[in-house]
Amino acid sequence: MSVESMQDQQKMRTALVEQQRPSKPNGLSASLTFAWRALLKIKYLPEQLLDVTFFPVMFTLMFTYLFGGALAGSTGAYLQFLIPGILVQTVLFTTVYTGVALNTDISKGTFDRFRSLPIWSPSPLVGALLADAARYMIASIIVIALGLILGFRPHGGFVGIVIGIVLVLVFAFSISWIFSVLGLILRTSAAVMGISMTFLFPVTFASNIFVNPSTMPSWLRAVVNANPVSLLTTAVRGLMQGHVNVAEIGWVLLSSAVLILVFAPITMYLYRNKH
Repeated sequence: MSVESMQDQQKMRTALVEQQRPSKPNGLSASLTFAWRALLKIKYLPEQLLDVTFFPVMFTLMFTYLFGGALAGSTGAYLQFLIPGILVQTVLFTTVYTGVALNTDISKGTFDRFRSLPIWSPSPLVGALLADAARYMIASIIVIALGLILGFRPHGGFVGIVIGIVLVLVFAFSISWIFSVLGLILRTSAAVMGISMTFLFPVTFASNIFVNPSTMPSWLRAVVNANPVSLLTTAVRGLMQGHVNVAEIGWVLLSSAVLILVFAPITMYLYRNKH
């Protein structure tokens, strides 16, 4: 063996044995790293933002100009009613991506690599949820900007808009845990998408997003008024129009807390025991 080879081996031993190892990342830093990973996917696959750009524009224009006159007498009056509801619907539809992305990582084997890393085990899941919050914010900004261009005038001002968006984000975060469970138990991302949308369509359309429940039959009105999506939409409308109702906001926060308390532990259990 040459002298150079012996020196190289000695350097390698020194690096492996004597050099101080980096400290283990804490849960927050690991979660933020995975959140950044999820956001980088948008850079290379910008079509992932299709659901937060195209769909809110399409729904807003379609319902405003096709049905606005019939439902509210004029498109301008209907915009004041519709925009907070479209904001709620758009963000809730975006939550489906949480389960789809998680299922994709599982099917590609990325999930197993993450579990082998010396990190806080839930950090990949928490990071994905944090990244999804950025998607929700993009969707919210697009809806509000489009509404202002078309004639939406929130009397609650900037503060009302911001608080309304925060309330929607809190509820969306709680709903995303449901789709995380689906992403862990279903075998394909197509199945996650199909079942999630099958759940969301009746929940959002059987609400007060598009139509005032006072025009509905009494039995249907009772169902719509009890729908958590209706409670959220009513609270957001109140905030944006300057009529703050603490009880409505409290019901939304309570519903969000219940969803998190039920589905977050189920998600973490499935995540830890996924084979």
